[in-house]
Amino acid sequence: MAASVDSLDAVRPPAPSKGTVPWVAMYHSVGDCSDDPYRITVTPERLDRQLAWLRRRGLRGVSMTELLTARARGEGGNLVGLTFDDGYADFATEALPLLRRRDCGATLFVLPGQLGGDNAWDPLGPRKPLLTADGIRRVAAEGVEIGSHGLTHLDLTKADDATLKAEVADSRARLEELTGTRVDGFCYPYGAVDARAVAAVREAGYAYACAIDPGPLSGPHALPRVYVGQHDTAWRLRLKHGLHRLRRRPVEGL
Repeated sequence: MAASVDSLDAVRPPAPSKGTVPWVAMYHSVGDCSDDPYRITVTPERLDRQLAWLRRRGLRGVSMTELLTARARGEGGNLVGLTFDDGYADFATEALPLLRRRDCGATLFVLPGQLGGDNAWDPLGPRKPLLTADGIRRVAAEGVEIGSHGLTHLDLTKADDATLKAEVADSRARLEELTGTRVDGFCYPYGAVDARAVAAVREAGYAYACAIDPGPLSGPHALPRVYVGQHDTAWRLRLKHGLHRLRRRPVEGL
């Protein structure tokens, strides 16, 4: 269902210049953030206001594949990638209805080795349940792009060769079997990336991969993203959006 956009605030951005880095927002959980030591949670009310801010500015949140496909055509200046890491169960109950309300898409990066588990990698808690296999299939059926976040949320820069292959290649195979669709996207756990991890992701056949701040490794298989959290009000989002274009180095092929 299409969201209304205030025509007085709407802006039609130009087509993206060759090499400019697309703006990709990084989210995790959507729910109660009263106990949130890692700052991974936004409330549904905050997320809705953030999506509304995008729409007022003539921008629309989309999946990574839609964003990158548009840019390959020299289009997509009004598109923003929306990514949600870890595959929390609250994506289906809290985030997805808001995305549909605002006519936005998203990419959900999940852990096929942790289906129905929780975020045990966060020692300070709180424990947050992850989507089950059925939950991931239901979300995919709603049009959400499913990508891999590895099997078990390991830092790939510290993994041995066999573990690295399992986390990258085996996770893709499991997700494709689970969803019955091609999985093109990968997301590095913790944003940790090095040349060896990038090579493994590329060799596994992924079309793209998301990091956080990959520096000189930036490229289609190490795309930088902007953290978006509970404290990101309209003026902070506007600042982040502007600084992203100034700070990020051009990416060949984008």
